[in-house]
Amino acid sequence: MRYVIDSYAWFEYFMGTSVGVQAKKIIDSTINEKLTPTICLAEIYAKILRTEGLEKAEMRRTFIKRRSAVVPLTEEIAVEAAKINNEMKRQTQGGGLADSIVLATARIKKAKVLTGGEHFCNLPENIYLE
Repeated sequence: MRYVIDSYAWFEYFMGTSVGVQAKKIIDSTINEKLTPTICLAEIYAKILRTEGLEKAEMRRTFIKRRSAVVPLTEEIAVEAAKINNEMKRQTQGGGLADSIVLATARIKKAKVLTGGEHFCNLPENIYLE
């Protein structure tokens, strides 16, 4: 199975929460393909840099790259994300561009999104952590 690991799942994993334990089963699996969009890497790095410093941010970045393939924001993903974002804004109040990039990555890569983000809870691509 192929999974896109959202920032939410990575943060829970790093904090060792009960939700993180659920994420750990997939992230640590050797049989699943794991993908992390660059937008998620940026979100994680920024928060850890702000709260724990450069050394810890670099350690987490290295760890993420060892456990998953980092997927760059391509033109194809960007255009699909814009379409998703436009549709999400018409249907609900929530969902930002970063969420749309994560979902576009999953759709293009034919993967499930591992997250606890509420904007994903009713989507067929979602593996909802709670």
